[in-house]
Amino acid sequence: MKKILILLVHAVCVTSAYAQPRLDPKEIMRIENVLASNDMRGRRAGTPDIDRAAGFISDEFKKAGLKPLAGNSFLQTFTMVRPKMTGIKAEIDDKEIDVSQVVVITTEKEVKVNEKSGFEMETIGAADNFAQKARALARSGKNLVVWVDTAFSKNFPRLATLKQMGFRMNNHVVFILGSYKPKSFTIKAEHTIEEVPFANVVGILPGKSRKEEYVIFSGHYDHLGVARQAENGDSIYNGANDDAAGTTAVIALADYFKKLGNNERTLVFAAFTAEEIGGFGSQYFSKQFDPAKVAAMFNIEMIGTESQWGKNSAYITGFDKTDMGAILQKNLEGTSFRFHPDPYTKENLFYRSDNATLARLGVPAHTISTAKMENEPNYHKLSDEVGTLDMQNMTAIIEAIATSARTVISGQDTPSRVKPESLNR
Repeated sequence: MKKILILLVHAVCVTSAYAQPRLDPKEIMRIENVLASNDMRGRRAGTPDIDRAAGFISDEFKKAGLKPLAGNSFLQTFTMVRPKMTGIKAEIDDKEIDVSQVVVITTEKEVKVNEKSGFEMETIGAADNFAQKARALARSGKNLVVWVDTAFSKNFPRLATLKQMGFRMNNHVVFILGSYKPKSFTIKAEHTIEEVPFANVVGILPGKSRKEEYVIFSGHYDHLGVARQAENGDSIYNGANDDAAGTTAVIALADYFKKLGNNERTLVFAAFTAEEIGGFGSQYFSKQFDPAKVAAMFNIEMIGTESQWGKNSAYITGFDKTDMGAILQKNLEGTSFRFHPDPYTKENLFYRSDNATLARLGVPAHTISTAKMENEPNYHKLSDEVGTLDMQNMTAIIEAIATSARTVISGQDTPSRVKPESLNR
């Protein structure tokens, strides 16, 4: 009899230890409806509209019982700069060249570069991946003059997108179209510089025994704003799936884990701004952490529709980069849910979403999504509205993320690190 009682007590304890609060689809719908409402006017970064969304997310974090990452506010503010060229002059071997063959990446009002300036010389050759190498050089932090092979003449003007907005830089990068080895050159560019304020929304649940180890749950809350021309009376890009769905998941997970109350590692919940215009929110956020202390990152992007495998499924970008996907799937044994490897590897999604900055620093930072890249009918369209989402399935996905993360937040499992990538990745 005594042995039976001991077994019964043990069974009750085990059941309690794994007791999971359930997510309510009505609550998921409530959050989603607010974020994707017409009142938010598409949540475009850098507008008063996204400020309303930030206020709502902050209120939800406070209601869930989170603490600000720093200070007394859930807003993680930072400033971007938008340079606008007002004049440029370029000479090579004392001959003036067409300024359309020069792109200057800077955040200074005036830049003057010549062969005596001490800038490093780089090239983008005909065999290089033009876009990838140009982006890598632009964010290198070095003073560079980059000679671009004329094979990329048609693509060269696209480099101007790299200078539309950025963080304040201490360096300059000058791209010049042509395979020159000049004796002398002079590039002089003048700009006006506009400062634009932005804010992520970030809250934490401090860990119990491993407070200095972090697990991040994130999604971006900005979208495209208001269209210049209405279609059928509609001009608001509601962004219900992209990415109000991911932000809804972050808010729901914050409430879930607070109620569960058993996280040994510190949990960070982040809603990023400015993903749609360059991923600036996640880049700034990532720089505030020592990557060695981040155990894992669950970035959540577009989970409101069924994946290509149907309900109760999603994919993980960069599945083969770490063993995190295997850990999550192990924790889902006994359920009907399955995480799949990213089927869209040619799209390079692992390095295109808000997980990318930390992933490049070795963090097992992955994006979870259901978006069908070959056929997501409402992507970046005015029709991306709440009515197109499957709220029951979306709730199941969020629950699966919560369940699968269990051993990571407890410290029982630590996913392997991402191997460093080359400059041209």
